[in-house]
Amino acid sequence: MPKLKIQCVIPAACLVVILTITLLGTTPAYALQPICSLIPCSRIPSIQKVGQARLTVMLWDVYDATLYAPEGTWQEDKPFALQLYYLRHLEGKKIASRSIEEMRGQGFTDEVKLAAWYTQMRKIFPDVHNGVSITGIKTTLGETIFYKDNAEIGRIIDPVFSTAFFNIWLGDKTSQPDLRRKLLGSE
Repeated sequence: MPKLKIQCVIPAACLVVILTITLLGTTPAYALQPICSLIPCSRIPSIQKVGQARLTVMLWDVYDATLYAPEGTWQEDKPFALQLYYLRHLEGKKIASRSIEEMRGQGFTDEVKLAAWYTQMRKIFPDVHNGVSITGIKTTLGETIFYKDNAEIGRIIDPVFSTAFFNIWLGDKTSQPDLRRKLLGSE
């Protein structure tokens, strides 16, 4: 980075210039943390980022999503991790409810399973606020393990759930196709 020589007559203006230059090159703290500091990476060998995207709904930034997979190549039948870094306050019960709506929107119609999954997600998903991350890992056995920041908060041991849940972001029928393309590294 080239060195800048700044002469300031007014000390307050000098401080503003220095702070502006400093902040221009920074990224949010969460972006600097490797995924292995947030989840146990032994669950996904050779984990690397595949892609990332921001979900914005009607001008409100909701979360930044990042997909991780072995060697940075996502395959539905292999283990992977999807991290959501929240940018606003959301209640856990609303996250669970929205997840069920998205599964229905993709054509999943087994209401008994949906009700059971809602109950499980409701117990797992905490209320979140700006700066909280929730990461879902799909294991080789098809179970889903959830982490809040770097602590495990729950599991759902059902390969059908795992597919339906992660299809919210990664499936062909997702309600957010642009987000999907970015997560899969297509953009």
